[in-house]
Amino acid sequence: MAWKELFSSDVGLLSLFTIVFIIVMAGYLYRFAKTHMAEDERRSHS
Repeated sequence: MAWKELFSSDVGLLSLFTIVFIIVMAGYLYRFAKTHMAEDERRSHS
């Protein structure tokens, strides 16, 4: 029942889109921060 509503109703689809967007954004921010932390560490050692 919940799965059917999630994929078929407007509110469900908007919720699904929001959940996916937050997960993708969290992954991007994690990668961004990790990359810049490594870059700052490389700069501090030189």
